[in-house]
Amino acid sequence: MKYVAMIYGNQAKWDSFPAEAWPEAIAKQEAFNGKYRDTGELLGAYGLADAAAAQLVRRAEGVPVVTDGPYLETKEYLASFYLLDCESLERAQQIAADMPFADVEPVELWPILHESPANG
Repeated sequence: MKYVAMIYGNQAKWDSFPAEAWPEAIAKQEAFNGKYRDTGELLGAYGLADAAAAQLVRRAEGVPVVTDGPYLETKEYLASFYLLDCESLERAQQIAADMPFADVEPVELWPILHESPANG
């Protein structure tokens, strides 16, 4: 079963993190990524740009209409997401709980119910 694990944040949170602590934080995240890539359970890990770089895309009269985004109702936004392929929900929960900083910030875990085939 596949799952998406998501981490939320905001620019104020990132700005409050001491600059000298970033290398260690990034190293911990890369170690986590490598550990679960090696087991085959981490299919992808994606860090997103700040919300100020997001855009909303709609279609009008057959062409894209792009505006600044995102359309958020909260101060937190999706900062990173991870695509997992696990044998069970319990295993996905274990991996999510093993993420760096999961002891101070929750990781949102969603089952993926449908996947379009890559070849077709």
